[in-house]
Amino acid sequence: MSQEQDANQPKPEDLEINETLDQASDAEVEAGEQPQVQSLEQAQIQALEEELAVANATISEQKDGVLRARADIENARRRAELEIDKARKFALEKFAGELLPVIDNLERAMQSANSEDEAIKPLLDGVDLTLKSFLSTIEKFGLEIVNPEGEQFNPDHHQAMSLQESTELPANTVMAVMQKGYLLNGRLLRPAMVMVSRAPSEGVDTQA
Repeated sequence: MSQEQDANQPKPEDLEINETLDQASDAEVEAGEQPQVQSLEQAQIQALEEELAVANATISEQKDGVLRARADIENARRRAELEIDKARKFALEKFAGELLPVIDNLERAMQSANSEDEAIKPLLDGVDLTLKSFLSTIEKFGLEIVNPEGEQFNPDHHQAMSLQESTELPANTVMAVMQKGYLLNGRLLRPAMVMVSRAPSEGVDTQA
């Protein structure tokens, strides 16, 4: 009986062989599965990196779009402010132009009347007061008188009506103003009509 039991028990040599086979099997399993697990993790990391890159690109595009929209809104606001300011400054341009002949007539009345005549002196004083009050009022709305006598001729604001030789004044100097000019908020409403000096036997450069 004891001999049969001894025969059924594994021998030490067999145990060593089985252990060696088990170790070899585990090594094969590890060698076969570990690269597969690493490859799956790398694929997941790469996919996440690609998704992150796409998300960053989308955020960048949306940020650029917001900045462009903000810039467009700011430009539109500035243009609107400029148009409003321009309309406010020059809304009276046509009306002011219609008033200029009235000013001219009042000034002619003052120039042509005899200020030494006591009979009409009160009338002239009234016209003078009216003219000054009138000019003071329209100046509050940006109207500016162009009366360049003695100044250098400026073709942007002056219109040369005649030339006169002069040895006393430099060439291209305004000798006399035939009709005053006017600016409205810096914009020419009417040029001043002037007489311009010139050197003897020389022309005047009205474009200087």
